Amino acid sequence: VQLQASGGGSVQAGGSLRFTCAASGRDFSSYAMGWFRQSPGKERESVATISWGPGSTYYADSVKGRFTISRDNAKNTVYLQMSSLKPEDTAVYYCAAGRQQFASWGQGTQVTVSS
Repeated sequence: VQLQASGGGSVQAGGSLRFTCAASGRDFSSYAMGWFRQSPGKERESVATISWGPGSTYYADSVKGRFTISRDNAKNTVYLQMSSLKPEDTAVYYCAAGRQQFASWGQGTQVTVSS
């Protein structure tokens, strides 16, 4: 599966942004989808994931209550709604897809949150 992410950008603290990740290929609904991020000098971390099918979700503690991951299997798309953004959310964000592991990755998209 190939992934194309859009969204992101620059926002002030407390603001909101929305990511969209469109997938091409077959059987999108059979893939788990995830959003990851990486800040300079830090390892890449999982932000939110959603399982295949009905879509159970997982969130990093740092984003719980502020970020929402969702998917539309009819549109082969996964979303990440980010609210109450903080400067520490500044990072390059990636969407990913996989079955046993996240093997397909989209291009990174920068999010900058200013205080």
